[in-house]
Amino acid sequence: MAKRRVAIGFVGSTMDAGKLDSRWQRWRPTVALCQHDDLLIDRLELIHDTHSAALAKRIAGDIQAVSPDTVTRFTLMNLRNAWDFQEVYAAMLDFARAYDFDTEDEEYLVNITTGTHVIQICWFLLTEAHYLPARLLQLTPPKRWEAGNPGGHDIIDLDLSRYDRIATRFEAEREEAASFLKSGIATRNAAFNRMIDQIEQVAIRSKAPLLLIGPTGAGKSQLARRIYDLKKARHQVEGPFVEVNCATLRGDGAMSALFGHVKGAFTGALQDRAGLLRSADGGILFLDEIGELGPDEQAMILRAVEEKRFPPVGADREVKSDFQLIAGTNRDLSGDVARGKFREDLLARLNLWTFTLPGLRDRREDIEPNLDFELRRHAEREGVKITFNREARDRYLAFATAPEAAWTANFRDLGASITRMATFAPSGRINEDVVVEEIARLRRVWSRGGENTGEAMLADLLGPDRLAGIDLFDRAQLAAVIGICRASGSLSAAGRTLFAASRAQKTSANDADRLRKYLARFGLDWQAVTDAS
Repeated sequence: MAKRRVAIGFVGSTMDAGKLDSRWQRWRPTVALCQHDDLLIDRLELIHDTHSAALAKRIAGDIQAVSPDTVTRFTLMNLRNAWDFQEVYAAMLDFARAYDFDTEDEEYLVNITTGTHVIQICWFLLTEAHYLPARLLQLTPPKRWEAGNPGGHDIIDLDLSRYDRIATRFEAEREEAASFLKSGIATRNAAFNRMIDQIEQVAIRSKAPLLLIGPTGAGKSQLARRIYDLKKARHQVEGPFVEVNCATLRGDGAMSALFGHVKGAFTGALQDRAGLLRSADGGILFLDEIGELGPDEQAMILRAVEEKRFPPVGADREVKSDFQLIAGTNRDLSGDVARGKFREDLLARLNLWTFTLPGLRDRREDIEPNLDFELRRHAEREGVKITFNREARDRYLAFATAPEAAWTANFRDLGASITRMATFAPSGRINEDVVVEEIARLRRVWSRGGENTGEAMLADLLGPDRLAGIDLFDRAQLAAVIGICRASGSLSAAGRTLFAASRAQKTSANDADRLRKYLARFGLDWQAVTDAS
């Protein structure tokens, strides 16, 4: 059984008007609505105000004449100002919420032809938000008036997934935005790509704070800047991008740098200072290493984010600054909360959108595309195009993606490595000799880091007496394992690095459990190893 078709619309006080028989010589959209042979209307919900009540009844009578099977029902809606968006939207929302929709037996069309432009916009917004389970109906007059010619009509379904060309374009724009956030790098790590897709959606749709977690050099600052550029291109921010490394803010100067001060607030305050938060008004404030802020600064940041206002140092009055906050950290802020080093309420405010950026060690499949990206950056920066020969490229990538490559500074290590090889490349071509020398350099750098944390690190963890009972062979191995644990974001990530070769030969592997049992042999666990770093 076909569903009943119900149309909903406003009386057109001008377009639907007419008292004498001459009214039939003009096109009236609400009457024409019920004259289409291919658009039979079972019920018309006609909305009008007190002044147009007589007109609404006349329209209903004319509809009865041209479409006897159409039932007209009236709804009174008195608007003081039909051009006031707030009043119109509120009244129409009340109508939508009160209406008894029966989607199993009825289908609904909303006539957007009549009413003020504000009314038409509100119909669209309410339908798109699914307050009205309806499609939009647009009526058009005939090119030449002929008695009884109802003109044309178009039904618009706001489910854009039904429109292939629109859906294809939206998908292309989404992919373009995600690529923009990745600086055009064709990354291959599936988890990282999924995260970027989520960040793209959040960046476009939300003004709430974002928290980027990841080790030093994982790209938090660059990603924050790309988020800003994306929002700027979409005209979602007008102000600047202000970046602050909180680790550089120390002592009494931290409050002044962040929140500004007034002249005479303290010794040396010879003039007013706006502060970084006011500088970010209308834009994005990126607080890198936010975990380094002191408790007073954390409290003020929370207030500034929630209330968009704060008092500068020494001021009696508050100032306003409406910015979006992006915070970055390489610390475990939840652990800092437990230790009383970070405010729980601030973390709760930041935790709405939290994204963890993996280190380069956990994205080894992305080393090759990032290598090409660094070569392009070098060419743009220096004006000289540098390339690898095939053997040199293969040798460098084999080393770079092997488990022994520590990449302790993540992409900073990689960028510096490419810059060194490009600088020493004879005739703009990186050969095997340059690669061999660079590999040796990286090994020395990473091994020096291991020496610094070797015996002393084990002594701190185990104590001199327990350490004395461990063979030198086992000490070297344990120090290397702990070094990898501290460079990894999780127990599982460390396990994947340590057992990369053997796990490939197993049908199923639990690298985290293997690592857990290894540490337990020495009375250690993941928490003890990483807390001491």
